[in-house]
Amino acid sequence: MSTLDADPYPFTFDPASTALVVIDMQRDFVEPGGFGETLGNDVSLLQSVVPPLKAVLAAARAIGLTVIHTREGHVADLSDCPPAKLTRGAPSLRIGDPGPKGRILVRGEYGHDIIDELAPLPGELVIDKPGKGSFHGTGLGGELQERGITHLVVTGVTTEVCVHTTVREANDRGYDCLVLSDCTGSYFPEFHRIGLDMIAAQGGIFGWVAPSKAFLSALVPQEIAS
Repeated sequence: MSTLDADPYPFTFDPASTALVVIDMQRDFVEPGGFGETLGNDVSLLQSVVPPLKAVLAAARAIGLTVIHTREGHVADLSDCPPAKLTRGAPSLRIGDPGPKGRILVRGEYGHDIIDELAPLPGELVIDKPGKGSFHGTGLGGELQERGITHLVVTGVTTEVCVHTTVREANDRGYDCLVLSDCTGSYFPEFHRIGLDMIAAQGGIFGWVAPSKAFLSALVPQEIAS
């Protein structure tokens, strides 16, 4: 068992039953020319997430932690995209429209895939999801049960949308969730801060929050740390 300092109190986990979840680190959200930018967002605000998340991903792989990636997107005919999602707002490009990185948020397109720095390795689970939460319309729940996972270390974007929705879904299903504060990000810094506060509020109503440094320290074998 490993324990690390977290908000609102220490988080204890067994690496054998813990999964690192990397949410939606896709070109369509993180890089210029994707869906995030069509909504009028400054995508450069998400770039700060990449270096610490890259370090966490490398450490998780080194000790054999289960790694799960998610991608939000839709099938080519958009049959799994509700009209309310497709028509909401006034983006410069809508879901399914041709963009600089292929059709916006369509599975199989270049923009839909995960950025090169965090690309999944062969054998790592990739969950394609049609909505904000990672459990809705996916097989994630079954995959976690099959692997005996009880604890999730959650990272990715954006804090207040897909990360928050996934943590809430996981909490309702009985998973203990640790959100890494510097490995999650938002187009709105205030939303990021408040989103993290909401997770740890009221004694950890949705889970725990800690910086990646604390998590990485907890992964170091005691004989190396000493």
